[in-house]
Amino acid sequence: MLTPTFEVLDPRFAAYAPGNVHLEKLFTGCRWAEGPVYVPAGRYLLWSDIPNDRVMRWDETDGSVSVFEQPAWNPNGHTLDRQGRVLTCEHRGRCVSRREHDGRRTVLASQWNGKRLNSPNDLVVKSDGSIWFTDPTYGIDSDYEGDAAESEIGASWVYRIDPHSGEVQPVVQDMVRPNGLAFSPNERWLYVVDTGASHVPDGPRLLRRYAVAPDGLSLQDGQHFAHCSIGLFDGVRFDVDGNLWAGAGDGVHCLAPDGTLIGKVRVPEVVANVCFGGPKRNRLFICGTTSLYAVYLKATGAS
Repeated sequence: MLTPTFEVLDPRFAAYAPGNVHLEKLFTGCRWAEGPVYVPAGRYLLWSDIPNDRVMRWDETDGSVSVFEQPAWNPNGHTLDRQGRVLTCEHRGRCVSRREHDGRRTVLASQWNGKRLNSPNDLVVKSDGSIWFTDPTYGIDSDYEGDAAESEIGASWVYRIDPHSGEVQPVVQDMVRPNGLAFSPNERWLYVVDTGASHVPDGPRLLRRYAVAPDGLSLQDGQHFAHCSIGLFDGVRFDVDGNLWAGAGDGVHCLAPDGTLIGKVRVPEVVANVCFGGPKRNRLFICGTTSLYAVYLKATGAS
């Protein structure tokens, strides 16, 4: 029997919603929880509390929560690279950084064409080692999530960091405020959220997808994929079946490969970002506004 945690909007969603499973609150006390990443080597989860300028750590072995890093450059999105190192989008640092295995911080990208980035928001690593990240202005719009400043580039784009040269190149330039992003499991498409409605009246609150060019280095013209019906989409992740799980105003929306909203994980706070984790990658970790949640699914997160 399904609990109130799950809302089935299409029969396809029933295959991913286990019976007698409830949403769990693992921690509360954040100001704006964001950017979760599960680190399997240590069986822990890191996530950002942006306004409090800290990275939090939840230990899967005993459920304890601690401050992993503070101050932390007002961090936002996190992910792992192909070597298991943690990559971070920094609002106050206005860069993408990497935590080396010995703990050192290495800045990977901070400028384009001699101009400082706005405030990198979210990022994903492709199988070739390249790093793709969004760069809206949320971290420089005010002093709440970073340091208030004018955009030097004058636009919000999506960029690619070359794994060999470190060169930073824009790959999407037709969005108002690019936000969460994820590659499809076969890496043929890059899906990017546009939360432009936060800055422009009647602005975009949607997901677009871009075909990856044959060279794997650039993208072709974008296509509309889905509109957010409640609030704004934010962070997104795929499962192995090609369903996309997206943070939204009333929880996590599950979108089928054809873009249909097939179900929801109900969360009592606005959801920013999500990630799959656990030994079987069947547990969805959810960053609500003030809290970290988790729920087990009959779905396996795409690696």
